[in-house]
Amino acid sequence: MNIYELISKRRTVRKFLPEKLSEDILKKYVSAARLAPSGANLQPLKYKIVNDEKTVSEIFECVKWAAYIAPEGNPKKGEEPTAYIAVCADTDIKKEGFEGDMGAAVMSMILLAESEGVGSCWMQAIDYKKISEILKFPENIKLLCVLALGKKAETPVFVDKTDSIKYFKDENGILNVPKRTLEEILL
Repeated sequence: MNIYELISKRRTVRKFLPEKLSEDILKKYVSAARLAPSGANLQPLKYKIVNDEKTVSEIFECVKWAAYIAPEGNPKKGEEPTAYIAVCADTDIKKEGFEGDMGAAVMSMILLAESEGVGSCWMQAIDYKKISEILKFPENIKLLCVLALGKKAETPVFVDKTDSIKYFKDENGILNVPKRTLEEILL
């Protein structure tokens, strides 16, 4: 599969199998993130791997899932992610303007995970304060997002947008994600 096919196939996953991901796999994802572009090559991002059941469960309670189709789009018991990677900025390295670095780093992890059959959900609708407390981050570490990960229990698809960008489940229960057409986005 080439990179474009991988990108076309990748969709956010919100239902996972109860199969734990190894620490080595999660470290490989972080390694892919560290190789992503970084403004002025400052590399202010830091990462926290979370894969013990207790902490994964605590973080699960601090995130919001699938706003357009909640609560049906939320993972049910036994469908929760089995790991998270918290993406943070070290404000001792850079005070602000982490968005570009974060986007490049997270997409690197997402695409590597997808290439290995691991589903992901990039999450920013989260309780930043509570997660930072759970993970015991020092003052200079600013939580930017979490990436939920696990073996896929669903295979969402993209469709060309017609009347709405809201994702939906079709008559077969498959999550459809409308994307604006190329013609619509080219200026």
